[in-house]
Amino acid sequence: MDKKLIYKKIGRNIQNERKKLGLTQENFAELMDVSWSYVAKIEGGFQNFSIGKLIDIAGYLKIDVSELLKLD
Repeated sequence: MDKKLIYKKIGRNIQNERKKLGLTQENFAELMDVSWSYVAKIEGGFQNFSIGKLIDIAGYLKIDVSELLKLD
């Protein structure tokens, strides 16, 4: 599977979980102490990020990291 496609799928999973919590990108960025554009790039699949950052994101979303890694 193409790396870009994996980032897009993970980004979509992050976006879906964020929306379930009723958070805007701006709210989520404030919670994570990052810029709104960083969140937008992650959700769009354009931002490279570490496994550590993915674990942090899962923590902010109050879900297991495996939920974000679902590629189906």
